Amino acid sequence: MILLKSLKEIAKMMVANRIVAEILEGVKEKVRPGIETQELDELAEEMCRQRRVEPAFKGYRGYPRSICVSVNEEVVHGIPGTRKLANGDLVSLDFGVKYDGYYGDAAITVAVGKVAPEALALMEATEKSLYAGIDQVKVGNHLTDISHAVQTVVEGAGFGVVRDFVGHGIGRSLHEDPQIPNFGPPGRGPALQVGMTLAIEPMTALGSHKVRILKDGWTAVTQDGSYAAHYEHSVALTENGVLILSRL
Repeated sequence: MILLKSLKEIAKMMVANRIVAEILEGVKEKVRPGIETQELDELAEEMCRQRRVEPAFKGYRGYPRSICVSVNEEVVHGIPGTRKLANGDLVSLDFGVKYDGYYGDAAITVAVGKVAPEALALMEATEKSLYAGIDQVKVGNHLTDISHAVQTVVEGAGFGVVRDFVGHGIGRSLHEDPQIPNFGPPGRGPALQVGMTLAIEPMTALGSHKVRILKDGWTAVTQDGSYAAHYEHSVALTENGVLILSRL
């Protein structure tokens, strides 16, 4: 069941998502060679305390930390720990909060120091695909118009679109209907309606789209060990068009 949101609900979600964006920006500023990924988690949690919001991921289905920090071949759900970032790494930061009963969720990928040109190209294509997907959020379109737009940009740049993880609805729950694949033909799935709130999140790989889960039960990595990237925005479809909630 797809839950349509009122303007009042969307306003609350905007606050939640702006907080997400602020915290992601704060964490991004601390990304540097030599920092441990758990330090980024500690910073995210402290910024939540300062803003009196609840980190959305901690405890969700048993996830042990407040932020997902995925490095290089790690696609998503990387658990922060003692790993130190190094020059040339790609780091994906996925984060959410709960505010006044509503969730915010967003993700960015950050270059550590000087990274390889192909890694930068992957980042750029993935971010571009996110906005291509967002551009399809309009009344009269269908869900897979978003999916097709993402896939077209990513594969057009020569990269792989991860199939095992998808975007989702968001609101009073972190994950609501509908699921939003990042691949597929256009013109299928539910018609997009005013009041829909969606988390669109392309996840991509420099090589094959195939992934596997590590023994920790969370961290998804590319099977071929190639770099991955991840970008996400939460958006709302309003009478005046699409509104990006998680942008500063």
